[in-house]
Formats: sequence, C-alpha cells, structure tokens
Amino acid sequence: MEHKILRLTISAQFGNTVDTVYPTILWDEENTVLVDCGFIGSLPALEKELAQHGLTVKQLTGLVLTHHDHDHMGAAAAVKRANPGIRIYASKAEAPYISAQEKPLRLKQAEEMQKTLPPEQQDFGRAFCDMLSRVEPVFVDEFFSDGDKMPWCGGCRVIATPGHTPGHISLFVEKDSIVITGDAFVLEDGRPVIANPQFTLDMTEAESSLNKLLSLNAKAYYCYHGGVYTKA
Repeated sequence: MEHKILRLTISAQFGNTVDTVYPTILWDEENTVLVDCGFIGSLPALEKELAQHGLTVKQLTGLVLTHHDHDHMGAAAAVKRANPGIRIYASKAEAPYISAQEKPLRLKQAEEMQKTLPPEQQDFGRAFCDMLSRVEPVFVDEFFSDGDKMPWCGGCRVIATPGHTPGHISLFVEKDSIVITGDAFVLEDGRPVIANPQFTLDMTEAESSLNKLLSLNAKAYYCYHGGVYTKA
C-alpha cells in the first residue's frame, strides 16, 4: 500500500462551547501511528473516526503525545487499555507529566490562576482544575529527542518545539512535506498563531518554535486546532 496521512475530527462540549481537535494518523505498510488522541472520554469518538477509514484502535501500533495537555492525551489511557500492545512516544521532558510521576504543569498553572480569578470565573476555574486532575496517566515507552527519525510514511523527523510546554514536540513527514504541529501553533482566521498565549508557559520559546516550523516551508501544516495551513 502507499502510505496515507489521515486527519481525524473529534469534538467535545465544555459548558456552552464545543471544542474540535484534529488528531493525525500516519499509516503505512508496517505502522499505524496516531498523533495525539483527544479529550477524556474521547475513545468512542476516536473509534468512530478510525472506522471511517477501515481501522480500529487495536490496529494502532503507536501513539505520539506531543505534550501533556488534557485535549491531547485525555484518551491515552483508554487507548492503551483497548490496545495494550500500542507503544507510547513522547519527549523525555513531557514524560514525567504524562505518566504522573510529577504533577502536570498545566494543573499546577490552573491551580495558581484559580487563586486570582474574579468571583464570576471561580466556578469555571474549579471545573477546569477538576477536569485536569481526572486525566489518567499513561506510561511512555520511548522518549523522543529533537532530530530523531522514525520510518513512518517514508521518514518522519521529530522537531523540538518548546514553549507551550517545556517538552512539546512536532513531527515533519519529510517525503510529503507535512508538519504535524501539535500546539506549536494553531490556526485562527486562517493565520498561524501561538496557542492560548495566556496558558503558554514560555512565550519567547513558543514564538521561536512557531518560526522554526514556518521556516521549514512545508507544503502543509496539520494543526491540532484550526485545521490545515498552507502557505500562500
């Protein structure tokens, strides 16, 4: 088979808003790798999306977690239970938070912000902290470093893109000239921007990472939030 790079669509409702994310599948003769997996409770939606392409969760050989945010790894433990043989990949810097060896930085940040939220935002803040605390940890099987290469889809290079979180990674599928950005940048009104600046842990690094990805001049950037960006 020729390899395929598939975009999945998963939505979840939080209060009055619906959040939609776009995990990616790297599929070739030997590998079926999912990049990020959606929210807590997203496994049924993920299974439904995979079925559209004739795939099941049990056929996945790998799961790459770009970082430890709830909307990227919320379903990881459920995926692992459904497919115990799947290999989990992440950077060494993110692994302690993904596996809960250390308290997730995003939860620590939310708890600190909660102390200064105005009264009308307190309920939302508490609900957000509660959700983050319910993210199930998962063991990371293999650590990725900047420049690592995997054979997926003819060659896939790991790119360190810190800022949003310290160990955030993106992937560059070189043969197809496609970058899978994670949250290194998102699309807003068709433009690449830093994801949630108010939650970004290091804005200077985040800006550098965004520019690093754009400097690759890839044919397409698969953004987890916002869809596909192609440079004009």
